[in-house]
Amino acid sequence: MPRPELNAQRQAAVPPAPQSPEPATRAATPQATTVSARATALALLAPASSLRPNARPAGLRAAARPATPAPVPGASGNARFDAWLRDFRTRALREGITARVFDTAMAGIRPNDEILQREAHQPEFSRPIWAYLDSAVSQARIDNGRRALSRYRTLLGEIEARYGVEREVVVAVWGLESSFGELRGRTPILPALATLAISSRRADFYEEQLIGALRIIQAGDVDASHMVGSWAGAMGHTQFIPTSYLAYAVDFRGDGRRDIWSDDPTDSLASTAAYLADHGWQRGQPWGVEVTIPSNFNPRLANTSRDVGEWTRLGVRPQRGASLPRSGEATLMFPAGSRGPAILAFRNFRVIKRYNNADAYAIAIGHLADRLRDGPGFVASWPRDDRPLSRPEREELQQHLARAGHYDGDIDGRVGSGTLAAVRDWQAQNGLAPDGYVSLALLERMRR
Repeated sequence: MPRPELNAQRQAAVPPAPQSPEPATRAATPQATTVSARATALALLAPASSLRPNARPAGLRAAARPATPAPVPGASGNARFDAWLRDFRTRALREGITARVFDTAMAGIRPNDEILQREAHQPEFSRPIWAYLDSAVSQARIDNGRRALSRYRTLLGEIEARYGVEREVVVAVWGLESSFGELRGRTPILPALATLAISSRRADFYEEQLIGALRIIQAGDVDASHMVGSWAGAMGHTQFIPTSYLAYAVDFRGDGRRDIWSDDPTDSLASTAAYLADHGWQRGQPWGVEVTIPSNFNPRLANTSRDVGEWTRLGVRPQRGASLPRSGEATLMFPAGSRGPAILAFRNFRVIKRYNNADAYAIAIGHLADRLRDGPGFVASWPRDDRPLSRPEREELQQHLARAGHYDGDIDGRVGSGTLAAVRDWQAQNGLAPDGYVSLALLERMRR
C-alpha cells in the first residue's frame, strides 16, 4: 500500500514506489445512493481537494473538549491513551455515535506501535516520473487490466451507462489502488486510526476518520471486525477513507449495504465512477494528449491554460496516433521538463486529481486507461539520465530561490506548489524555459 493522503504542498511530487510487483496506489471517495442522500452526505462530509484530504472536512468540526471525563470502554493500561479515549468518547457521542456502538466497537482497542513505525518510515516522494510510470503502467498491469475488463464486462458496462465514466478509467483506478483487488489491506481500521489519532502529527485528521469509521459501523454497512484496510485507514478495492466513503459510496445493486470490503468489487467500482462523475467527469473527452511544440514556441507558455483552438494556432500538435478535441480548456504540461514529453491536460485530468492530488498519479491513471483501450505509449523519450534531488539538495534549491526573492516558504525539502512556482519564476528570470522541472542541472545552474 502506498503512502496515504497527498497534501497540496506535495501535489507535484511523484508517489513512492509500490511495495509489490502489482502495487496498490491510492484511495478514493464514493457517493451516496440517491441524489438527496448524496447531497446530505456532501454537506456533512465534503472532502478537501482529493479523496484523502489532509485538512479536516469542512462539515466535521471538532466539538469542544469535555471537562468531565467519560468512562473508558476497557482500559488499555496506557494512561495517555486511556485519557484520550475518554475525551474522544464524549466527542463521538456529541457527533451522533451512540454509546452502545462506541463501547462495542472500541472495546479492547490498544495503540499499535507498528502503525506509528510505518507512518514514520514512509518513503520520500522522490522517484522520477518515468520510474513511477514504468511500474504503474507496466505490461503486467495492462494485461491484468484487460483481463479485468473482460471478466467484468457486463458490470462495467452498467456502471459506465449509469455514471458516464469510461470503464477503462474505473479499471485503471482499481489497478493502481489495489492491484485489481489483490492488495486491499488487512489492518483493522479502528485500532490503526485510534493509534494515529493520538500520536500522529495529523491527529485531527485521523480523529475525523475514526468518527467516520464509527458512523459506517453504526449505519450497518460493516462491523468492526470486518472493517479492514491499509494501515492509514483506506479501505476496499479502490481504497476509500471513511469520510470519503460516507460522502460518496453507492449501493449499486440496492441490497441495503455499500459493501467495499467483500471480494465482490461491484460497490467499489461503482463508487469510484460515482465519485469521478460527481466531480465533473466528461465522458468522451481525453484526460490529456501528448503533443509536439514548434521550435519557436514561447517557453513562458508552459503550465498555462487556454482553449485548445488557441494552442493549435500556436503550433501545438498531437503526437502521432493521437488527436485533439475541437474545444475545451487545456493546460500545457512538461512533467519531466522540456526534455521530456509535453502533454495538454484537460478537465478530466483535474477530476482524477480530486481522487489523488498528484500529477504523476493522474498521468498514470489516464495513461493506463489509454493503454487498456489499446492506445499508444508515450512517443517522446523521458530524460532517464536525470536523477531526483536528495532532500539536502532540495533544501539547497529552496535556499537559492529564497535568496533570489522567489520563495518565502519553509526550507523543508518538500517540492510543492510554492517551490514549483518559485522555480518557474527563477527560470524565466534567468532565460530558461519556465517548465518548473526540478533537476540536478537546474541546481548546478543556481550554484553558478
